[in-house]
Formats: sequence, structure tokens, C-alpha cells
Amino acid sequence: MRHRLALYGLVLALCSSGFSHAAESTPTWQAEWERTVRAAEDEGQLTVYIAGYGALIDSGLFQKAYPKIKVTGVTGTGSQLAPRIVAERRAEKYLADVYSGGGGSLYQNLYLGKMLDPLKPALILPEVIDPTKWWEGKHKFIDPEERYIFVYEGNVAAGASPAYNTNLINPQDYKSLWDLLNPKLKGKIVSPDIRRVRGTGPSFLFLYYHADLGPQFLRRFYGEMEVTVTADLRQTVDWLAAGKFALSMPTQSSSTAKAKGQGLPVEEFAPHHFKEGASLSGAFGQLALMNRAPHPNAAKVFVNWLLSREGQSAFQRIISTPGEAKNSRRIDVPKDHIPPSERRGEGVKYFAPDDLNSRDITAVTRLMDEIFAGKK
Repeated sequence: MRHRLALYGLVLALCSSGFSHAAESTPTWQAEWERTVRAAEDEGQLTVYIAGYGALIDSGLFQKAYPKIKVTGVTGTGSQLAPRIVAERRAEKYLADVYSGGGGSLYQNLYLGKMLDPLKPALILPEVIDPTKWWEGKHKFIDPEERYIFVYEGNVAAGASPAYNTNLINPQDYKSLWDLLNPKLKGKIVSPDIRRVRGTGPSFLFLYYHADLGPQFLRRFYGEMEVTVTADLRQTVDWLAAGKFALSMPTQSSSTAKAKGQGLPVEEFAPHHFKEGASLSGAFGQLALMNRAPHPNAAKVFVNWLLSREGQSAFQRIISTPGEAKNSRRIDVPKDHIPPSERRGEGVKYFAPDDLNSRDITAVTRLMDEIFAGKK
């Protein structure tokens, strides 16, 4: 009898072990992911407020991957979308699930306004969570807690984005940005007015916060060089191509590339040309989850999809345009579309205009007001 009971106990133990093994065969992350997707499909909808990269939503790729989740994209500039969300919430309308755009409006309006949920806990897919898949082996957040605002884009760019007329300037004569204070360039430089032109912020942040440049450089450049400023960003390239000016700083890369493609004598200085180095910009590639979101599970699915290899490959492919190749901070997605001069270099220290200690554009505009007031 004792032998039978022992045998019976052994069979039960083996069966229990088998059931336990079967129950544990599904990884914890996968079970969580499947629950999240099912809940998202029950919600059936998703609203993404997205600045700059609305074409990513329009492509329908997320919709194709998750056909039971109807996604709506709300597009505009960051200065339009973030205040819009604030106004909606004041009216007790909680419409946005996800926000993607530039960090300035996102941080000032939504983060400081305490309208975000932590994004870090929403990362579920192992390929997204794995820091070795990302530049420098880490996730980049730009909020103090490193939990709310995720930066998925990292484009190498010439810090101050200067361009020149190839008939009037030999780039080899200028090794440092301080060389642009050469008296022979006086009166031959055009610049967009940061106080009236959007889109030039990263370049001015580089000039203002770079340890080797700073307010002293800006005071001398705009105070001594008889720089012509304009509120029309495209006009700077037109004047440069016509030879009215020899140098433009900063310049819109896409406009320069277009003019160069038309055979006009314009060229940008290569990103690593000057000894002061280059920037690594997050541009509009900064992502956050809204709190009190109407579709929180669908938001999680979208965030994980966008930050996956598939989503970041789509981002690079769809958003890149001639002269402005977009570079995901993921390192396991193809970079063939990135010009060699704009590829990130291992061990290179880049200026980060998105970081908290180098992103206050109001300090720059105050200085520019002071400089131009002194010239009157």
C-alpha cells in the first residue's frame, strides 16, 4: 500500500511539474503584451498628437499592424499642439493619448503642467527595453526623472548650421567658428532672426550654450560683423545662391540641399568641419504618454510599436527627405540613407540641444534683443 501511495505521489508530482512548466512557458512580458493588445483592441481607438511627423500616421503602417485599433493623427507645430491640449483639458476634454514632437513645447506645457504619465513603465517589448539596441547603450530621456519624455531620434548636424557660396568662400580657410569673425566677411553674412523665425532654435542653442562659444561669440558675431537678419528663412539661401552674401548662419538644410540640387553655388559646412564639433539633435522625435488618456492600452501599443525596430525603420524611411535624413537612436536599423558625414561616430562627444541645461531658448532671445538694442 505504501508503495502504491508513493507511486501515486510521484505521478502527481510529475504531472504538477508538467502543468507548472506549461504555465510558465509563456514569458511574463509576452503575457503582458497580449493582455495589453487585447485591451487596446477593445478600446478600438487611438489619438496621437504629432508635430512634424504626421506622415508616419498617414502611412497607415501602425493601422496595418493593428487593424482593430483606429488611429487618428492630430498634426500641427509643437507651439500649436501643446497649448491646444492644455486648453482642451481646461475644458475637461481629455482627447490625446500620445504626444510626439519637439521637446520645447512638450516639456514647458505638458511635463511642467503635470499632464504626462511615466512612459518608461509602458515599455513592454524586450527589443524596446533592451538598452543595447540604442545609441550609447541607453535610453535617452530629457526630463529630470528620466521617465516621461523619451528621445528616439538623434541627427548629427553642424552645430551652427552655416552655409556658404562656393564662389566666394573656401571652407578650408575656416577651421573654427571664431574664424567667421574675419573682417573680410563683414557685411557679407545673412542670418535668420531667431526672435521671428521658428526652426533655427537648435543652432542658436549650440552657439549660446557651447562652452567654447557662448554669449561672447554671439555678441561679437552680431555686434561686429554687420550681419543682415531676415524673418524669411528661405530668403537666406536665395540671397546666398545669388552671391548677395558669402555666408548664411544658421541655414535650413533642406533649402540648401534643394538649391545645391538645382546647380546653384551653395554648400553647407560638413557637420564635423569646425573644431567646436557637431550637435546630436532629437528634433521632433520626442515621445510622451498623456495621463487621463481615453485609450491608455492603445497608447502603450503605439509607443512600443514606434520604438520597435519595425517602427523606427518606418520613421527613418518615411520622414527622411533630400538633405534631411532622419536617424533613429536605435542602432539596429539600417543607416544606408544617412550620408557618411552625418553618421554618428563612436566616441565622439556631441552637443545635445535637447538636454535640460542647454535648451532654454528664452535666454538666447533676450541676448539677441540686447545686442540689437545696442546697435540702434
